[in-house]
Amino acid sequence: MPIQPTRSRPRSGHALATLFFCLGLLLTACGASATSTAAPAASTVAATAAATRAASTTSATRTAATGTTPAARTATRAATRASATPATPAAAQPTAIPRTGGAKDLILSTTTSTQDSGLLDDLIPLFEQQTGYRVKTYSIGSGAAIALGSRGEADVVLAHAPDNERQFVASGAGIDRQIVMYNDFIIVGPAEDPAGTKGSTDALDALKKIAAKGSPFISRGDNSGTQQLELQLWKDAALTPQGQGWYVESGSGMGQTLQIADQRRAYTISDRGTYLTFQNRVKLDLLVERDERLLNVYHVIAVNPARFPAVNSAGAQAFIAFILAPDTQRFLGEFGRARYGQPLFTPCVNNGCGLKDPKE
Repeated sequence: MPIQPTRSRPRSGHALATLFFCLGLLLTACGASATSTAAPAASTVAATAAATRAASTTSATRTAATGTTPAARTATRAATRASATPATPAAAQPTAIPRTGGAKDLILSTTTSTQDSGLLDDLIPLFEQQTGYRVKTYSIGSGAAIALGSRGEADVVLAHAPDNERQFVASGAGIDRQIVMYNDFIIVGPAEDPAGTKGSTDALDALKKIAAKGSPFISRGDNSGTQQLELQLWKDAALTPQGQGWYVESGSGMGQTLQIADQRRAYTISDRGTYLTFQNRVKLDLLVERDERLLNVYHVIAVNPARFPAVNSAGAQAFIAFILAPDTQRFLGEFGRARYGQPLFTPCVNNGCGLKDPKE
């Protein structure tokens, strides 16, 4: 009788093949892991940094929102500004501050320059002491600050982004837009000034030189009033820097952007007030100034209670009355003089500063 083949050999062969297959997978995984460990992807590092910064921003916002005294909120703002670190290109979005419904709780959304310059640390406690209101502050780019007002997530807006401000009012979400003050923008960069811009009063010429040289330039990249002005200047100079290797968007506020420009020996556009506040922390020279295109005008705007019934309209009007009052305007006109030898802002209520276009 012929002997029937057994299944033991095929089973052993299958097991051996499976063993080799698993071993191959293991070696492949180990190789990939070694490669990843030896050279971590830049995108991973950037994502981690962005997540860390976003968590820090959210934490700072919540702390400011829950502070029980003007001193506590002032300390929080000062600590946040002092601990600013270079950021990655993704701008963190603020967590909405819950409304308490309290008649004395006011939500202000404003540009980072009012915080980075130190103005809020003095202005907000002064307002709270005079009126009894408790202010919860979003300090973000003007574009984002106006967006919060457009969604009814703030009561009053203090910004310096004229195009966005006009749209905000035209949409019916914002009302009672009033000019408050102005300062100016400047172009700063490394002392060696590789593009040869120093001493110029022509911002467009300076940007053309930076682009021609391919010198590093750091943009806010956060839809702030500063970035909007910067993009308009590039457009007026007939240049498109986006996508060029020398052009980097920080996705962060003015103070952090100055720090990044300092580390990379790069140029950037800053408002004068924030630059003066940070000049002892960064080694960037003031290179271009006094161009009329660099005017930086601030307006205060109430959020429309007819559109958003939850808005604290009385509080918004109290803040507007306060910031336009003669005593406050005098305070704004002196702010920074003792420390920097010049004021950081020029008061301009009712266009008392004589701007060519009062609407701006």
